[in-house]
Amino acid sequence: TTRANQDQDWLKSNLARISALMQGRRDLSVVAELIMDELTPLVGAQYGAFYLAEDTADTTYLNLIGSYAFPPGETPTRFRLGESFVGQAARSRRTIAVDSLPAGYVSVSSGLGQAEPKSLVVLPIVVEEQVLGVIELATVHGFTPVHRAFLDQLMETIGVNVNTIVANARTDELLGESQRLTSELQVRSAELQSRQEDLQSSNAELEDKAALLAAQNRDIETKNLEIEQARQELEDRAHQLTLASTYKSEFLANMSHELRTPLNSLLILAQLLAQNPTRNLTAKQVEYAGIIHSAGSDLLQLINDILDLSKVEAGKMDITPEHIPLNKLLDYVEATFRPLTTQKSLTFEINTAGGVPAQLLTDDYRLRQILRNLLSNAVKFTERGSVELRIEIADAASVPEAARHDDEPVIAFHVVDTGIGIEPQHLESVFGAFQQADGTTSRKYGGTGLGLSISREIAYLLGGAITARSTPGNGSVFTLYLPASRAEFVALSGDTPRAALEAGTAEATPAGQDTTTGYLSAPEPSQPKRLLVIEERPRGLLSLVAESAVSDLAGHADLADPRGSFEVITTVGAREAAETLAAGPCHCVVLELDLPNGDALAFLDAMARDAALHSVPVLAHNNRRLGAEQERILQDRATAQPLELLSSLDELRERIALHLSAEQPGDVLPLVRTEDQGAPSSQDVDGSLTGRTVLVVDDDARNLYAITGILELHGMQVLQAENGRAGIDTLDRNPGIDLILMDVMMPEMDGYAATAAIRAMPQHADLPIIAVTAKAMIGDREKSLASGASDYVTKPVDAYDLIACIERWLRS
Repeated sequence: TTRANQDQDWLKSNLARISALMQGRRDLSVVAELIMDELTPLVGAQYGAFYLAEDTADTTYLNLIGSYAFPPGETPTRFRLGESFVGQAARSRRTIAVDSLPAGYVSVSSGLGQAEPKSLVVLPIVVEEQVLGVIELATVHGFTPVHRAFLDQLMETIGVNVNTIVANARTDELLGESQRLTSELQVRSAELQSRQEDLQSSNAELEDKAALLAAQNRDIETKNLEIEQARQELEDRAHQLTLASTYKSEFLANMSHELRTPLNSLLILAQLLAQNPTRNLTAKQVEYAGIIHSAGSDLLQLINDILDLSKVEAGKMDITPEHIPLNKLLDYVEATFRPLTTQKSLTFEINTAGGVPAQLLTDDYRLRQILRNLLSNAVKFTERGSVELRIEIADAASVPEAARHDDEPVIAFHVVDTGIGIEPQHLESVFGAFQQADGTTSRKYGGTGLGLSISREIAYLLGGAITARSTPGNGSVFTLYLPASRAEFVALSGDTPRAALEAGTAEATPAGQDTTTGYLSAPEPSQPKRLLVIEERPRGLLSLVAESAVSDLAGHADLADPRGSFEVITTVGAREAAETLAAGPCHCVVLELDLPNGDALAFLDAMARDAALHSVPVLAHNNRRLGAEQERILQDRATAQPLELLSSLDELRERIALHLSAEQPGDVLPLVRTEDQGAPSSQDVDGSLTGRTVLVVDDDARNLYAITGILELHGMQVLQAENGRAGIDTLDRNPGIDLILMDVMMPEMDGYAATAAIRAMPQHADLPIIAVTAKAMIGDREKSLASGASDYVTKPVDAYDLIACIERWLRS
């Protein structure tokens, strides 16, 4: 009895003591720590944790807010309802007691060691069927019955106090919110009072303004008369602007025609020099002439683009509709772009969906011009992956308004690439004249920016439209929507194309299928010129190059000596080629030198033994460097028969066109391949620059070649770099550079940035840097000098001025 009374006294006194500790407290975290500090040792426990319930939208969490000797990192500090003993005690609202805990369940430790508890008790804190939290205790001895009774009664006391603290906190929160709302109400009331005063003032002003309104109405009538006069003046000015635009377009057209006249002489003379008919030019001089011809051709293309643009703007571009077999158009695309994509290791596919008409009624030349522009851009801006031309009947919902005409089917030509793509904000601007997505001086890709502008205008003239969509880094899709026929074209063509269009539809063409028809232009009564191509496999790269060259000849009759028909014959190996030659004569032979088993040399031997084939020119192509012995053998053969050794596909294409356009096989002289012994005249070279080293930084190979030739004539050593970053790398590797010629517009790093970067290097602070630009716009000189350039010259570069500028800076 005495023991029981003592236990009751202990229980009641400790209940009162702990309850007193919680009185007046408003911070749950402080209360939890007090309870753990007092309760845990009081019941002989060595481990304790206090978890507070937190209600969310979907569940209730129990979060650790107080502990006693809690081992950090070993157990979680947050539980859901029903998760572990903590969550289960909260969900069931019942105490969980576990005696004889297994080894390793939990440990309690001090500086002297550690031990494992024997018993565990988990007690929910419940008030009016609501769980407010959970207390977890563990001991190494075991809980006595009086401890258990004390804990059960204490939970009620703790629950009441926790509930009170929570309610007080909510009350404080509501009180604060009420005070805030009261303050806002006072502010709003003051605002309403102010607005009421303003409203009274406004009413007075409105009365004054009403008096002025009548006077203003009279003024408005007067001003309306003035506006009508101004509108009439604007219409007159708009008419004048239209006339000015027409005059500008006509001026551009006339100027383009006038520029073609001297340029025509330049191209013809450069081509004659490249052919070297008198055999008195060195190989380097012939190469100079070739570069002049290449640069002139680029200029001719620019002039043609400007001429086309001016024709469209002036409304003077003629459209000549004709029936176009779709397979012939696809042959042209295949022959033109297969070599280009092969050189860049790109996959090239042409796919035609079922149901596409077999013929189109439109302008063949203009349609090819559009496709050429779109595909050329796709190839230019694609470094890896694929380029595809996909042709299908357009879905009616996707056809732009400009391409809808009556009930005629609309063909969609999709040009799809996996190139660099275009930013969304630049998608429309790329169709502007002289516009590119990247218009900075450090742009990577060249071009005038006229192609898409001209293509869109021509598409409108053909009754179609061009759209574009793109993802930067993932490629672009340019789509030409073109009606298969138009009523206006029917009248111009003089027949009814409906029957021709309905006579058949193009079958779906899988990628890579050979659709070559043999004749690339309509045969005339005269015998066609036959070009024999000898390769290791059927329809290889050389065949595509040949077909492209022949297609250009057939499509540009004004460039051939007389127009004729051409036939490309592809054979596999020397035996099949010999059989072809035996069956009929050939105008020219294209030979792949890398045939297996030495068949190429054997074929040349067979031609040399046949007197009838002595005059047939052979264009021998090899994409690898020949061995010294093999090159000597072929050079010896070139003295006995018309044999040319070519390693460039572009050069092969040009030579094919020259031979096929010649009247007779012997009219085209072979390219010069050896240097003459004579040295160039040096009477204008004073030797003052001999031995000096110049770094030329330019992304145009022709400019590099031309400037290098000028500098080497004066005995200078020339180093080359294709952009600003490469120029800096070259400068780091060659500390003996005396001067830099820095182009402005280059990819990756332009001349301004490169010059500024070099000037930031202390060892190159005084190195002469001459900026070279083709823009020559106001402010360019100042911008170049501001970036750190020593001087400034413009293109086209005058050789004497350039040398004088270099001498001036190297002597200073």
